[in-house]
Amino acid sequence: MSDVSLSSKVRRGRVVEDKRSRHCPYLDTINRSVLDFDFEKLCSISLSHINVYACLICGKYFQGRGLKSHAYTHSVQFTHHVFLNLNTLKFYCLPDNYEIIDSSLEDITYVLKPTFTKQHIAGLDKQGKLYRAYDGTTYLPGIVGLNNIKANDYANVVLQAFCNVPPLRNFFLEEENYKGIRRPPGDIMFLLVQRFGELMRKLWNPRNFKAHVSPHEMLQAVVLCSKKNFQITKQGDAVDFMTWFLNALHGALGGTKKKPSILTKVFQGSMRIFTKKLPHPDLMPEEKEALLVTEEYQEQMSESTFLFLTLDLPTAPLYKDEKEQLIIPQVPLFNILAKFNGNTEKEYKTYKENFLKRFQLTKLPPYLVFCIKRFTKNNFFVEKNPTIVNFPITNVDLREYLTEEAQVSEKNTTYDLVANIVHDGKPTEGAYRIHVLHHGTGKWYEMQDLQVIDILPQMITLSEAYIQIWKRQERDVTNNHAAV
Repeated sequence: MSDVSLSSKVRRGRVVEDKRSRHCPYLDTINRSVLDFDFEKLCSISLSHINVYACLICGKYFQGRGLKSHAYTHSVQFTHHVFLNLNTLKFYCLPDNYEIIDSSLEDITYVLKPTFTKQHIAGLDKQGKLYRAYDGTTYLPGIVGLNNIKANDYANVVLQAFCNVPPLRNFFLEEENYKGIRRPPGDIMFLLVQRFGELMRKLWNPRNFKAHVSPHEMLQAVVLCSKKNFQITKQGDAVDFMTWFLNALHGALGGTKKKPSILTKVFQGSMRIFTKKLPHPDLMPEEKEALLVTEEYQEQMSESTFLFLTLDLPTAPLYKDEKEQLIIPQVPLFNILAKFNGNTEKEYKTYKENFLKRFQLTKLPPYLVFCIKRFTKNNFFVEKNPTIVNFPITNVDLREYLTEEAQVSEKNTTYDLVANIVHDGKPTEGAYRIHVLHHGTGKWYEMQDLQVIDILPQMITLSEAYIQIWKRQERDVTNNHAAV
């Protein structure tokens, strides 16, 4: 068979059953240590997304493989012969232009596009086996550092937290779960879903070439879909990012207020809000009394859903004497949870009106997210409240914050901590880190960008917690009582 007929067969998309297509003499030139598929799939010369190949010798991306293409020219100029099509996952030898079929290359396609079986996913939380990356470092899948490209640690910690919520993780590990979702023409938001799924699979890949992952493509999708509200190069707020990301992902998965998505199934609870309008403080006492009996100033009740609960910290002391200089204010978690006991009233001010509000929970989600309000913003600057929240890591019972009806219907109201996001340093300059529970080993790990270390659970409570994710215990209450 001539070279011309062979290459034309390849171009027509047929698998060539030929010794030459099966045994490429250049496979030993492949350098796996330089292969990195975390970055945008662009030709390094034309910057095009179309028909991009990775050179498996130097790791660079080039467009096309025909005569005069960038990949072809690179192969002749540098005698680099083995290329991978990043879309079709097929290997080619250039400039000879024939397809390589060899099982020894399967590890490369798996790193580019990891896949998970239902059986594999079911066993993720049942074992804590360490895996060795190609570069020799050992790692636990899921407990993997994310590269801080410039100032994106605020997004990294949120992504790492969500990647360690099992039902959310299991949904995104299988592309089939969201592949068939239809979006309107020209809708870019589904890119978030695709990139988050890709990132999830990379973080949980047991066959990585290196023990860290770059979230570059995921964050580019964030910049695009948020219309540059969240940047890679500018520090952002983790709660702002999480709020946007949850709602954007919910919408991109076809979720609405009435139609659920995996996010509402995992994180959504509901509450009652009691609102009472207050008379203007400048009014005379008689005028206030007259207004309070009108219908407009009576307490109104409404039902609302939530994806996370905001907990308010008590005001930090303004002045300290010399002896109190080192004292950091502390507050128990249950004190700030009292906001949701149905009795605690809080005043809310708008531009024109003031309201008193009370909150009481009516439904608890499988995973409960707390945002501890550390930052207050005014027209001039941002202030940070350094108060430490004292919380147990397990067995936090929220039954007393439910309405009487919900206390009857909700069987399990006890939660254990699974993720804790911390903000260190000044309000606008600080850095983020995260504590994560590995379900397979029961051990806690701290991740800050690429750094991953194991940590004692006692150390977690000493941090300036900002976002927490709690998992509802799924033990059968009746069985527990029987066992006792």
